[in-house]
Amino acid sequence: MNSTIEQLKTKFQKALIAAFGKDYAEVDPMLVSASNPKFGDYQSNAALGLSKQLKEAPRTIAQTIIQHLDIADICLNPEIAGPGFINLTIKPEYLEGQINTIQTDSRLGISPTPNPQRVIVDFSSPNIAKEMHVGHLRSTIIGDCIARILEFQGQDVLRLNHVGDWGTQFGMLIAYLREVCPEALTTANAVDLGDLVEFYRKAKKRFDEDETFQETARKEVVKLQSGVEDSRHAWQLLCEQSRREFQLIYDWLDVKLTERGESFYNPLLADVVEDLTKTGLLEEDAGAKCVFLEGFSNKEGQPLPLIVQKSDGGYNYATTDLAALRYRILQDRVQRIIYVTDAGQANHFAQVFQVAKRAGWIPDNLELVHVPFGLVLGEDNKKLKTRSGDTVRLKDLLDEAIDRARADLEARLKKDNRQESEEFIANVAQIIGISAVKYADLSQNRNSNYVFSFDRMLSLEGNTAPYLLYAYARIRSIGRKGNIDFEQLQKEAKVLLQKEEELVLAKHLLQLSEILKIIEQDLLPNRLCEYLYELSKKFNKFYEECEVLKAEKTQRSSRLILCDITARTLKLGLSLLGIQVLERM
Repeated sequence: MNSTIEQLKTKFQKALIAAFGKDYAEVDPMLVSASNPKFGDYQSNAALGLSKQLKEAPRTIAQTIIQHLDIADICLNPEIAGPGFINLTIKPEYLEGQINTIQTDSRLGISPTPNPQRVIVDFSSPNIAKEMHVGHLRSTIIGDCIARILEFQGQDVLRLNHVGDWGTQFGMLIAYLREVCPEALTTANAVDLGDLVEFYRKAKKRFDEDETFQETARKEVVKLQSGVEDSRHAWQLLCEQSRREFQLIYDWLDVKLTERGESFYNPLLADVVEDLTKTGLLEEDAGAKCVFLEGFSNKEGQPLPLIVQKSDGGYNYATTDLAALRYRILQDRVQRIIYVTDAGQANHFAQVFQVAKRAGWIPDNLELVHVPFGLVLGEDNKKLKTRSGDTVRLKDLLDEAIDRARADLEARLKKDNRQESEEFIANVAQIIGISAVKYADLSQNRNSNYVFSFDRMLSLEGNTAPYLLYAYARIRSIGRKGNIDFEQLQKEAKVLLQKEEELVLAKHLLQLSEILKIIEQDLLPNRLCEYLYELSKKFNKFYEECEVLKAEKTQRSSRLILCDITARTLKLGLSLLGIQVLERM
């Protein structure tokens, strides 16, 4: 089912052709949701844009468009406002028909895209031998949400976890472990990840201070790159140890990923250098092989080089990212690649994309997108840290969210004199705690920093996960209270929209497909959060003003269907955010 705005755009395009000829077939009708309900539901600004081209007053153009506009099945008579805005108000009969159509559809009337693309979403990307910390939170949550929305829209999505599992740090760590904990290099689970992180810190300190150890570490890198069996085995054990710990976090967050780390592209790095040499882009500078970038300059104002191969013959992140991009184009055959990383990497990706384009690797049908995000701040408005100044471990943060959610739940149960099983309490606490963390992140514009506050994110009031989870559970309780069989009701009843609050709720329910279409392009999950928050507020207003269970039979059935569709819309929307609903709280 096409969304209301898509149907209106099609009708406007036909009207523009009828009014001004085929040359105007591609003119954007400039249809948007009205900013104020008193102007109707939608507004077209097309007449203003055409004024210069047609050499006529916008109001005259607007009147001509209306004369050719066949929208009587959707809207009341269009109105011209101001200098030439065309205001549209949706007919109640149209809304009733649309709501009655979606009530039996598991997708709520949202059709999958007819032209699916192969899309890669590259997100999370922790480093082996390091614990996931709060810095990985945004990439993991935002990337998962984007992947969920694209998958729901029918896109063919490959979720990639580009883990840091290669490089000098492994030579350094293996060299250190050979001295202090050799069993970690031969036996699985000899140390836990926390100990491994501490060993890494000590190895890094030793590497920075001890030239002899530096040389030993470099030799270990060479052995690893050459495939020496004991070095390779040690590296695999370290990777497996980290993967198990990462998976615990991903299971908590209900995030699914396909790992394809830096090591995967290691055999392809020499090909990158060879290909860039053939294109004539590669230049030598102080022994390093570089591409000098357009639009990027150093402090002296000279073109900035992107180093592809270091003077010692080694490679770096840029080489790996170029190899990954090339593989994704040639082997994965994608049409869109979305990289979800912190804003600090914006220049890096702009440089990598530029080199790939100048090398002629990027086909016309491929879109490269960097999805940047800001920092997670503490309540002091500084980068979130522990009291000792360390980066907050993601596991600790999620643990605390669950513990706080449990304390809030137990206090509420005690206050209401409710008895619930341990299984119920543990499940609700985990879902609320994890959901609160996710929603607090996703409800912010990802381009901005945001302040992490447990008190705010766990509140049952305001734009929070607990508020929306409670809204869903409250609607479901109406069905339980009335002992309603919604499947049977769908077969028997029709929605009739009579009161203003019913019309407002119905209009909002039908806008979900429009919101998802926008997010598919701009990749801003906070739009979905805003939609769901507004939906819950509009439902509350409807429920306050319109009797449901006590209404007369026809009206009761109609309003119960509105309740059911609202609950299903909340459930669908929250699932696209990666949030599981609760039937009871």
